[in-house]
Amino acid sequence: MSPCHPQTPADPFATSRRVFFQRSAAGIGAAALSSLLSESRAEQSAQHHEAKARRVIYLFQSGGPAQQDLFDHKPELNRLNGQQLPPSVRGEQRLTGMSANQSSLPLAGSHFGFAQHGESGAWLSDLLPYHREIADDVCFIKSMHTEAINHDPAITMFQTGSQIAGRPSLGAWLSYGLGSENRDLPAFIVLASAGQGGQPLYSRLWGSGFLDSRYQGVRFRSGKDAVLYLSRPSGVTRELRRRQLDTINALNQRQFNKELDPEIESRIAQYEMSYRMQSSVPEATDFSDEPKSTFDLYGEDAGTPGTFAANCLLARRLAERDVRFIQLYHQGWDQHSNLPKGIKGQAAETDQASAALVKDLKQRGLLKDTLVIWGGEFGRTSYSQGVLTKTNYGRDHHPRCFTTWMAGGGIKPGMTWGATDEFGYNVAENGVHVHDFNATILHLLGIDHERLTFKYQGRRFRLTDVHGHVLDDILA
Repeated sequence: MSPCHPQTPADPFATSRRVFFQRSAAGIGAAALSSLLSESRAEQSAQHHEAKARRVIYLFQSGGPAQQDLFDHKPELNRLNGQQLPPSVRGEQRLTGMSANQSSLPLAGSHFGFAQHGESGAWLSDLLPYHREIADDVCFIKSMHTEAINHDPAITMFQTGSQIAGRPSLGAWLSYGLGSENRDLPAFIVLASAGQGGQPLYSRLWGSGFLDSRYQGVRFRSGKDAVLYLSRPSGVTRELRRRQLDTINALNQRQFNKELDPEIESRIAQYEMSYRMQSSVPEATDFSDEPKSTFDLYGEDAGTPGTFAANCLLARRLAERDVRFIQLYHQGWDQHSNLPKGIKGQAAETDQASAALVKDLKQRGLLKDTLVIWGGEFGRTSYSQGVLTKTNYGRDHHPRCFTTWMAGGGIKPGMTWGATDEFGYNVAENGVHVHDFNATILHLLGIDHERLTFKYQGRRFRLTDVHGHVLDDILA
């Protein structure tokens, strides 16, 4: 089987292969048949070249962080504060329905100071004091752009490579192509900050789409039970649960032999994973063995389950246990109004822990093969949504340019890639599309984005659809 196009149980060819074995291999016992079939699964590595990263921690900032107030220093924007956005700068770009009918589009300079940090001289806002400490470990990409102008299609685009729901997520593609390095934990785990308002998060963002369901992300929640319905009820011993599971698996195997439905095999595998997770999940989520210095590094919130800080610490623990893809979501970056107050709170919740994660991975020797990503679904406008005052402004959605950063896992540290114009409104050099971004992530994990495909409804799909280029200039 070609590693360029790994088959899954949902592939018609894989099913026909099962039919052939079942009907013609009369001398092969059920156990041997099951072994042969399991060896043909997609967890055979689809790596096409040497990988620089073994795992990914993706810190997704849902809502669209304002790049002009965090990373993209624009003194000219401050100088022109209150003046109208020149029509020549906007061009034919569309606006959202929230600001398209404004009588004016006044430019809004940032209320926050900027300074250069580290040997790299990276510009950072006063809102990010802890980011200063990792300025030389990070590659800032200031020329990101996308087509989607509203949250749902924009988030879906970043997570699945399409604005239309239904495609496999990035983590599912990696789980499908590379499999897991820890048989006792899922290859793809999702952590979302608890109690955050903002745009809703849908489970399809970490779904498997048309891939086998075993590749979807498993969400860990805060509280006593990280995974719903995983704990054994009172009075149920591990031995009893094992006997129950063996009986259920036997029934599922009989059903599979009759129907040849690959999802039945996936169900068996998921039952077995759940059984192993009854021990592995409590161990991974128990912070009692972490020293005080760890909580000092991540911040006092790290001791409160469900906070962004606690999830960053848990992400490090999962990375230590070789979980392939760890996706964090933090909502609330959608400041259409009252931005100075709102973004200050968001930065305070995320700055220290984001930087701590990079530093912690580095001191443990894990950053070299762990790719850390920080960013949202789009940026914010350089003009004010609503009334601009001396003390207040808001920013609307802006897909034309925004900032993300990457660190570790084969990324060149201490550099800035791409630039925006003096208004912070358009890409001025080295534009990076979402597909370029995802192609680079796959490349760092040893995958050629054009070759990791899955045939569905008559065509071969891939994460980067029909285009995308690896950002060779930011690779170490």
